[in-house]
Amino acid sequence: MEEGSLELGLMSKTPKELPILPPPGYQKDGGMGIHLLTLEKAVNWARKGSLWPMTFGLACCAIEMIAAVSARYDIDRYGAGVFRASPRQSDLMIVAGTVCVRMAPVIRKIYDQMPEPRYVIAMGSCATSGNIYDSYSVVQGVDRFVPVDMYVPGCPPTPEALFDGILKLQEQIMQRRVFYKKPPEVVSKVKVS
Repeated sequence: MEEGSLELGLMSKTPKELPILPPPGYQKDGGMGIHLLTLEKAVNWARKGSLWPMTFGLACCAIEMIAAVSARYDIDRYGAGVFRASPRQSDLMIVAGTVCVRMAPVIRKIYDQMPEPRYVIAMGSCATSGNIYDSYSVVQGVDRFVPVDMYVPGCPPTPEALFDGILKLQEQIMQRRVFYKKPPEVVSKVKVS
């Protein structure tokens, strides 16, 4: 092949003639590059990296949750970018905003429809504690009817605060037990019909 010719990527040297060079900065340490881990850690790693949140915005905090999906913040970097509209396809419920008493049974029903394992983030001070709305119509915290795994404070919290909550939830997921044996007293109480 002549120098300067347009051979469209064809090489004149055969593969035997090409030198095989290690990547820059590589030092041979004798390691094979194999990582050993337990099956439990592998399952938890897969779960933490593939959270599918459900779109459930109730008030002004929902705008910040929506902004977290935009290109400026990009929630997908944390493995939580596929927002689902169906509870049967999601495993993370982000309750963003003020929860009224009439909305509480709906949230609980949607939570019950989510597959296991399921996680809940209470986003904003209204979802966390009711904020300044101490009235008969506002629930004083989502944790009164669904178990909350992570609280994100703020009024409204920024997308960065939501990311911090997601990262801390992912740390919690890595610490969970996946495969465990039930105690004998629990097994004996379960009747198979």
